[in-house]
Amino acid sequence: MNRTILSAVLLLALPIAASAQKYPDGIIDKSIAVVGNEMIRISNIEEEVQMRRTQGMSSDANARCEILENMLVQKLFLMQARIDSLEVNKDQVESALSGRLDEVKTALGGDEQIEAYFGKSLYKLRKEWRQAFEDQTLTQQMQQKVAGTIDDLTPYDVQKYVEGIATEDLSVVPIKYQLRQICLYPDREAAALAAKERLLSIRERIINGEKFSTLARIYSQDPGSSRKGGELGMASKSIFWPAFSDAAMSLKPGVVSQIVETPDGFHIIEVLEKKGDMFNARHILITPEYTSEDRDKAFKTLDSLKTEINNGAVSFDLAARFYSEDAPTKTNGGQMADPNTGSSYFEIDQLRPQDYAAIRNLAEGEISEPVESLDNEGRGGNIFYKIIKVDKILPAHPAAFSTDYDLLLNEAKNAKAIEAIDKFIAEKIESTHITIDKLFKDCEFEKEGWAKKFKE
Repeated sequence: MNRTILSAVLLLALPIAASAQKYPDGIIDKSIAVVGNEMIRISNIEEEVQMRRTQGMSSDANARCEILENMLVQKLFLMQARIDSLEVNKDQVESALSGRLDEVKTALGGDEQIEAYFGKSLYKLRKEWRQAFEDQTLTQQMQQKVAGTIDDLTPYDVQKYVEGIATEDLSVVPIKYQLRQICLYPDREAAALAAKERLLSIRERIINGEKFSTLARIYSQDPGSSRKGGELGMASKSIFWPAFSDAAMSLKPGVVSQIVETPDGFHIIEVLEKKGDMFNARHILITPEYTSEDRDKAFKTLDSLKTEINNGAVSFDLAARFYSEDAPTKTNGGQMADPNTGSSYFEIDQLRPQDYAAIRNLAEGEISEPVESLDNEGRGGNIFYKIIKVDKILPAHPAAFSTDYDLLLNEAKNAKAIEAIDKFIAEKIESTHITIDKLFKDCEFEKEGWAKKFKE
């Protein structure tokens, strides 16, 4: 079982084609395990096997044993959740269901294709998937409830946890950097105007009779669709930027849109087909491009700022507040923070490759040469230029009680929670009516208790 705490054993068995050919006729619907009043069929196992195959994962006999044990554990948590009258999070379920439908629609091409692929009506599929997501959220809540039964840990508890682990088994805290930056953008207005003028010219050629698909192959800067003549394929409107979806849904098939701006750049769109909240469209994407003059001008300014800072004429903090054009960092004196965690410390894999290359050989207090990098806007980021100051370097080291208490506290909590979950599972295996078909008697289950549950 996945040992990461609070990542519940959530095997959402989607009703896809099972590998019935591995079994005698009719056995695919055979019940091969009962947990209380919950049943597991061979078809459930094969559905999960099929899901794993689509992800490139193993699907041998050992995988089937692992899947079965995960499902057995899930049923134990699900039964207890119902006994404890835990309530389904309806909003979470509907959000997950909507996401699943959008994903499958996009993959298969629409409602009719979904029904043909699964061999079931969309109404029945919705019902089955909703039930699966409801079971999933109850299972997760129950696991969280069991994990939450552990007592709060004191510093003494954490110290005892550390003392009980061999030094070589302690977590290694990777090297971390605390950084500041001063950023300058190229002339974005001029680049955006040039991109729009180029796109207007392409649009005019289409209006005058040239093929949209031909011009998309030549000019579009979307590598995923340009080789297909700009065609995106039938997909849910929810997977696109809102401005793009709104424009596409408002178009009649065959009509070419005006310029649409998204964080990816500028588009013109031609809708080929619409079905409900799905559409298939072609588009041509043009992104703003910057000149070597933009780069040289920014680098010259940044190099001058670096010289002034190193000479003591101005502090990096003050220069960032006055000159930097990156709104999220300039008000903090250029202090960089991870947009996902808010932390001011960065591990190597949290830095953009360009940024790490610029600071990898610097000592604390040193400032990089000017570098071209990307901000955090849109899918890929916008080009800007920067100098980076290394405020502090925390060397890689084994986690220590004195310096990494929060990390060790979380690890100790995690270990205690896993103990609580293991104890719950062991007790429930012992006290719950469970039968497992001997078809799986050769499985090497993680929990020893299952061995007593095979049918006589």
